[in-house]
Amino acid sequence: MTLRYAYFPGCVAQGACRELYLSTQALTQALGIELVELKKASCCGSGTFKEDSQLLEDTVNARNIALAESLNLPLLTHCSTCQGVIGHVDDRLKSAQKTNPAYVEQVNGLLKQEGCSPYKGSTDVKHLLWALVGDYGLEALQQKVTRKLSGLKCASFYGCYLLRSQPLPYDDPHSPESMENVFRAIGATPVYYRGRTQCCGWPLSSYATEQSFKMAGGHIQEAIAAGADCMITPCPLCHLNLDSRQPEVAQVVGEKLGLPVLHLPQLVALALGIDPKALGLDRHVVSTRSVLEKLGI
Repeated sequence: MTLRYAYFPGCVAQGACRELYLSTQALTQALGIELVELKKASCCGSGTFKEDSQLLEDTVNARNIALAESLNLPLLTHCSTCQGVIGHVDDRLKSAQKTNPAYVEQVNGLLKQEGCSPYKGSTDVKHLLWALVGDYGLEALQQKVTRKLSGLKCASFYGCYLLRSQPLPYDDPHSPESMENVFRAIGATPVYYRGRTQCCGWPLSSYATEQSFKMAGGHIQEAIAAGADCMITPCPLCHLNLDSRQPEVAQVVGEKLGLPVLHLPQLVALALGIDPKALGLDRHVVSTRSVLEKLGI
């Protein structure tokens, strides 16, 4: 049976991290997963809408979820921030259907004013990582590997939202292994370090830049010290702080870094034999050449 999802790409993957959009498309096509892109979806707000109004965040994202419900498909995102925000809204509204139905009616009343379908609470919100681990399965993924990533030492960077916003379907929020299990399935070696479950510092970057860069730099330094060849993240906002700003981060911590930071679908797609150019690996600020050379590509 073909896996099908209502695909919510989010903002960053269609802009600053276009390579995430490209690599997700390439990976899912190679695995035979069908994505129905929600082209009418709006930004989840990345947690900022609720600073003004919880109702605003809930209504905007109830609309996003309703778009997936209208297709009778689970909503899939490759951004852990989007997963955190939309998933949390979904959990809150599903709970409110039992404990505070008037609030759900208020949300749906606002959606109706805009000519949108109502929120029903009839589907799930899933990150690509959960889809790979739970729906596709690690054994099936392993069978698809044509370029085993032997010898590549990968340091996961889960970030905040993926581990903290909802009950995790396939992992332990305090000691996660889902990304490491994906690494093992495609032949790579997981590297463990303290900062892999902490914040990258992105939320601070607009008003406390030095502190943000110190946080990011500390994580990168730890991963390098642990022997990592690269860092892998399921969040494009983490990628922005860890990759695109890494030269500035290096200046703040006073140390040369140069650690490649890959998006999760880029790494998995490499193991499926997909051309690095098709995955946008030439778009990164920190060159990924060392990773490709280690793999003999």
